[in-house]
Amino acid sequence: MKKAVVLVSGGMDSAVVLAIAREQRFETYALSVSYGQRHTSELAAAERVATDLGAVRHKTVRVDLRTIGGSALTDDIDVPEAGGEGIPVTYVPARNTIMLSIALGWAEVLGAADIFCGVNAVDYSGYPDCRPEFIAAFEHLANLATRAGIEGRHLSIRAPLQQMSKADIAREGLRLGVDFSQTVSCYRADEQGNACSHCDACRLRMAGFEQAGIPDPTRYVRGM
Repeated sequence: MKKAVVLVSGGMDSAVVLAIAREQRFETYALSVSYGQRHTSELAAAERVATDLGAVRHKTVRVDLRTIGGSALTDDIDVPEAGGEGIPVTYVPARNTIMLSIALGWAEVLGAADIFCGVNAVDYSGYPDCRPEFIAAFEHLANLATRAGIEGRHLSIRAPLQQMSKADIAREGLRLGVDFSQTVSCYRADEQGNACSHCDACRLRMAGFEQAGIPDPTRYVRGM
């Protein structure tokens, strides 16, 4: 079986991506990044997801982005309850670039030619590092900046959810047997992974399940 590194955040999107990689008969290596985010319940969720979906190994790498701040997820900035215009304050500067770079390094060590990530250009909250142009540019960089690329072993950055709506993702996860109750998407989740129901991530998730006609298994705590 071919090896693949799969970025797993603990949210519903990355869980579906891991299931897709498994269906495509990749030997999956799950990678999570503890980057100084507000809560660690999503990292616990990532561990559960990796185990449930049969990852060969799950690795968590620590990079403290709180030292530079600049985001409501890594700084003392309130998480808004609704999306606004432009790039939201929940955007974390360089997060996806850093995560993909770590995944790239591990892929080289493993001899894996494929890296999967859950970025999405439809329900992506306006983040610039979720656009198809970014993924294409990073794949180009990966093949310029690595021994594998220089020696002719092409590296691919796969974003299978890129053009899917949140409802499409929910349906795909249901088809693949993903247990969404094990995932955490909320920007303000508590230590147990209970969701606030108000932030942008919660609103997109709730709407996705509703539009897909699938019961939402998320544990919401009203008034958080």
